Amino acid sequence: MLSNDLLIITGALVGSSGAILSYIMCRGMNRSFVSVMLGGFGTESGTVATKSGEPQGDVRSVDAENAAEMLLQSKKVIIVPGYGLAVAQAQHSLAEVVKILKEGGTEVKFAIHPVAGRLPGHMNVLLAEANIPYDIVFEMEEVNNEFSGTDVSWVIGANDIVNPSAMDDPASPIAGMPVLHVWEARDTIVMKRSMASGYAGVDNPLFYKENTLMLFGDAKKVVDEILTAMRAS
Repeated sequence: MLSNDLLIITGALVGSSGAILSYIMCRGMNRSFVSVMLGGFGTESGTVATKSGEPQGDVRSVDAENAAEMLLQSKKVIIVPGYGLAVAQAQHSLAEVVKILKEGGTEVKFAIHPVAGRLPGHMNVLLAEANIPYDIVFEMEEVNNEFSGTDVSWVIGANDIVNPSAMDDPASPIAGMPVLHVWEARDTIVMKRSMASGYAGVDNPLFYKENTLMLFGDAKKVVDEILTAMRAS
């Protein structure tokens, strides 16, 4: 087996590609490659510190019909896609929603976090598959300072990449990780199946902010409901 040059070359390419992708993901989390490999997500002990299960505050929710109305009345919307969008395969319905918003005069942008999804570029490929225009898709550094001038930030299936504790809580396991400042928008709609934590296993204070509305359910089903409500309005 070791005398098979093709096998050795293929193995080397696969190994090096995996190492490069891991390095890119580590940079996106502001973590060193060694600390992630040896110490979990970034805590010294290698375990993910979670806060108590006590509620951090009141959670406000919204249904698909009211969410559709909020989006239609907005002048600017920034959408943050996450792994939940990919799992639900909601990108095509989302593209139809974006089309309606743009036709109505709403400025729509997508904010892509470098570690959103399961590998670098995952969200970009997903949106390209749905024929969402490249000129409205932006990397985190390009759009992060625009949330304060945005009417609605719409988070779809993302959690850790929009967690403000990365900035506000030095003791958090994700402290120092660059995140998207969705909470700076006038209103934030967060679409999730439940209140469960993300990959890092930490609570997200975003869910309890006064300007946050939670929209629970499967992303495909909920986006379809929003699309139906928009077409009926």
